[in-house]
Amino acid sequence: MLGFFQGFAYGLFITCLPWFLIGMINPRLALGTLTPDRFQVIIRYWLTVPFIAMLLWLTSLWGGFGPSLLGWLAGLGALAVAVPLERRIRGWLMKRKQRRLEAQLAAEAARREQQHAQEASEKGGATLDPQHPPANADDVIRALCAAKERLIAVSQPQLAVQADRLYSRYLRVTNVLLERFDRSELAFERSRTLIAEVCFGAVDNLTRMAAQASGIAGVDGDFVRRRLSRERNSLSLTERATLERRLTLLTETQQHLDELSARNEAALTALDDAAVAMARIDTGRPQASVDADQALRDLSHFVERAERYGRQR
Repeated sequence: MLGFFQGFAYGLFITCLPWFLIGMINPRLALGTLTPDRFQVIIRYWLTVPFIAMLLWLTSLWGGFGPSLLGWLAGLGALAVAVPLERRIRGWLMKRKQRRLEAQLAAEAARREQQHAQEASEKGGATLDPQHPPANADDVIRALCAAKERLIAVSQPQLAVQADRLYSRYLRVTNVLLERFDRSELAFERSRTLIAEVCFGAVDNLTRMAAQASGIAGVDGDFVRRRLSRERNSLSLTERATLERRLTLLTETQQHLDELSARNEAALTALDDAAVAMARIDTGRPQASVDADQALRDLSHFVERAERYGRQR
């Protein structure tokens, strides 16, 4: 075995120069990397491969055996086998990485599509255009348009979606209210006032969210985190304290935004409860003159008599 290693070292060392010359002419022929260049050829065939050959030769000397012909031939053909094999392995790894990246992108796209579908379902297909409010917009709808416009202006589209959701809930509960009550009834006016107050409270929350978000609109949180993680040791104490304070402001502001968003979620739930409760109210006159169960019993009895009448004939 030591003779094989010694012969392998001789053969490998001899092939360094031819492969170096081939690589200097065309690096793609002598390297299995995806982006070969002449500097890599120099590093590999002047340093790496000769060092490996020297190490094999030195470790095989202590046994006292001479180099074997099989080892020498294996050393001569080692690079001719290693370069294509390396190219195949790197290509396979790159394709595997590409497949994983494509799978991640597909999963992310599916997640975004599902999120958009959920948001569309939450909005009920009703979307506000702040620049062009609905023709029959009342004070609540106009206030929602103004709040959405402020949130979009401070680059908070994910918060502006709440205005659309409040708009759809307001339309739904208003339609149910119009179906169940007459406009002249006192209950109609009282219910509509309470619904408007809930919506105006949510609009106030949206306005506060826009005001707080405008204070951190020019702060790049990702940039601050990257600098603190990568350049922590090279930063001065003053600069580090400034960056940490900026990150603290971002965190505190985000917490306030989450609290206000949670209040709006409670308002949305209250509007849903109101729509369900009013939908259960039966204010119309029944169309049937008898109870439904009694009508079913009478119909069954009639069918039995009809069958009996047919047998008698």
